[in-house]
Amino acid sequence: MEGIASAEAARAIARAIADHKGGEVVVLDVATLAGWTDRFVIATATSSVHLRGLERIAIEEASRLGLERLRKGSSAEDDEWLLVDLGDIVVHLMTERARGFYELEKLWFQAAAERIGPAAR
Repeated sequence: MEGIASAEAARAIARAIADHKGGEVVVLDVATLAGWTDRFVIATATSSVHLRGLERIAIEEASRLGLERLRKGSSAEDDEWLLVDLGDIVVHLMTERARGFYELEKLWFQAAAERIGPAAR
């Protein structure tokens, strides 16, 4: 997936996460900064249960778009950061504490950022 297609897919995944109460959802365009992916989708979860729910939503939306998860690491019940690697799109689902600690948006400050909210109803 290249160019506009990965941007549209990232937005669709981000919107699905936002629709399920993912907080501060943002898509970062890292295509010119990272040689291994084009987009990050970053969202905040309110609990470990919410974190896993958002992971399921991201995987379901990716599957609907014809994308497959490349690899799945092991996870523990108290994880604060889950990663969904879709190749050209990497989804970062984090607790508020982890998001504040790692500050991915500051780390990738050169990337264009787009805030995504829930779909209008």
